[in-house]
Amino acid sequence: MTQLMIGTVGSPAMLTGDLGTRKALVRRVCDSAIDHIFIADHISFHTGMGMDGLVNAATLTAMESGYKVLIGVYLLALRHPVPVARQLSSLSQSAPGRIVLGVGVGGEDRHEMEICGVDPARRGVHTDHALQALRGLLSGQPTSYACDFFDFDDALIKPSPKPAIPIVVGGRADAALRRAAKYGDGWLGIWSSIDRYRQVVGQMDQLATEQGRRVESWQHGLQLWVGTADTQAEARSYVARGMEEFYQVPFEKFERYSPFGTPQDIADYLTPYVAAGAHTLNLAPRGPDESYAIDAVAEVARLLKHRFPELA
Repeated sequence: MTQLMIGTVGSPAMLTGDLGTRKALVRRVCDSAIDHIFIADHISFHTGMGMDGLVNAATLTAMESGYKVLIGVYLLALRHPVPVARQLSSLSQSAPGRIVLGVGVGGEDRHEMEICGVDPARRGVHTDHALQALRGLLSGQPTSYACDFFDFDDALIKPSPKPAIPIVVGGRADAALRRAAKYGDGWLGIWSSIDRYRQVVGQMDQLATEQGRRVESWQHGLQLWVGTADTQAEARSYVARGMEEFYQVPFEKFERYSPFGTPQDIADYLTPYVAAGAHTLNLAPRGPDESYAIDAVAEVARLLKHRFPELA
């Protein structure tokens, strides 16, 4: 059985500005019940915002050695798989066993795909090919691949990551579930009701069998924004503002999937998901300040680990 792993987001305050302040925030995470930091990945999202997931992973792993970094989710179709494999190999040497790669297709901003030369309508099949190629490249064996999107012969990336880097596949659509079953070590859910989550986890073994695979121990997870404060109204205001600024759509579209309130409220919301198999939780908190948000996620982690001691 997999362990329950609870992470907080690698915020701008951890990645930019005064190095001492950044290290103090990361140390606050390491000294808590939080297990990992996760980071997003965008090239040019809506208003030009962006963050490179692999660059930020390297930055975070260099600051402290006591936690993992989950890249969730990396827009693999926007990059060629050979240099990505080299980047992952380099990361695995400097931070062995500390990287988890989440892969998704993106698509909330079609222009982000277009400016990278990717047809938004074909980003799913592009990602499928890139994942298959990346799996071969990370094996340490000469790999050749030809498809509509890239073509290479006898690419060799050494050393291969030791231990292997887990790959989890994010998304909501049925195509994302098939992608996770075929190429992933788990599914990373987002914007998912508890009924939908249970349904997906229950069918992953069958989907993998249909792809000729058997996964001994899935690493399923859930990624979501949360608002935290002393009152629900205040907590809602923080997460609503953050999501509306980032996604450029009203918070009401996300509200049912974005818990807010005290750590107890958030833990209560997440408990049925953990029971259904969400054993990696990526929580992007918004609160009165950075330290408050980190401490709130740490308390959520403490509460959930107390409720599920068998996952410790």
